[in-house]
Amino acid sequence: MNQRWPERLWIVRHGESAGNVARDAAHAAGLGRIDIADRDVDVPLSALGEEQSRALGRWFASLPANERPNVVLTSPYLRARSTAELIKAAGGTHERQQFVVDERLREKEFGILDRLTRAGIEELHPEQAEFRQLLGKFYHRPPGGESWCDVILRLRSALDTISLHHSGCRVLIVGHQVVVLCMRYLLECMTEQEILAIDAEGDVANCAVTEYVFDASVEPHGALSLHRYNFVAPLEAVGAPVTSEPDAKVAAR
Repeated sequence: MNQRWPERLWIVRHGESAGNVARDAAHAAGLGRIDIADRDVDVPLSALGEEQSRALGRWFASLPANERPNVVLTSPYLRARSTAELIKAAGGTHERQQFVVDERLREKEFGILDRLTRAGIEELHPEQAEFRQLLGKFYHRPPGGESWCDVILRLRSALDTISLHHSGCRVLIVGHQVVVLCMRYLLECMTEQEILAIDAEGDVANCAVTEYVFDASVEPHGALSLHRYNFVAPLEAVGAPVTSEPDAKVAAR
C-alpha cells in the first residue's frame, strides 16, 4: 500500500498571546474595541504563553527521539512562530530542526470586524451582526475578511501539500484556534453542524494538542485517525495555567 499521510500529526494552538489578554480587558471594561497596537501578525506571546510553550516542548522532549516531530509547519504569525521556537528550545524537536512557515495556516481574517468585541460589532456594524446571525459563522464573510469556508479552502491545499511531501513523517502544525477546528472538519469529513457543535462545547486551549495517528486499515490508502483533542495534560503536569480565550482578533468568532 502506498501511504499518503504522515505517520502522526499534531495540531497545536499557539500559547496565550498579548491579544488574549487585551481581549479579556476589553470585555471586562465593556468596551467595543480591543486595545492592542500591533498588527495581528505581530502580536507576541504573553509571559504565560511563553511558559505554556516551554511546557509543551518539555512534553514532546519526554517522548522517545523516534516519536518526536521531524517536520514542523507553522503559521507566519509571531505568536505561532514563537510557540514553535520555544517548543524546539525545550527539546521538543531536533536542535537543528527547520520550520516551514506556511501562510495557509494563518489566523482567520476578520476584515472590518478586526479588534471589535461583540458589543463593538453590534454598535459599529449592526448589518454585519445581522448577516452573521442569519448565515452563521461557517458561511458569514465580513467585508475584507474570511468565512470558515474560506479558511477550509486554503487548508485543503495545505493538507494536499502535507500528504505529498510529508507522508510517513511525524508532523507538528502550530497554528490558531480556527485552524485546529477546520483541520478537524477536513480530516474527519465533518458536516457544518458537527464541527460547530464541537466549537460550541468550548474554545481550543492555548498549547492544547490535537493528535492524529495513521491507520493503515482504512481503505483504500489508510487515513489519519483522531487520537486526542484539546489535550492539555502537558501543561497541567508542570503547573502551567491552562487558558482558552479567543484571540483579540476573534472576539466574535
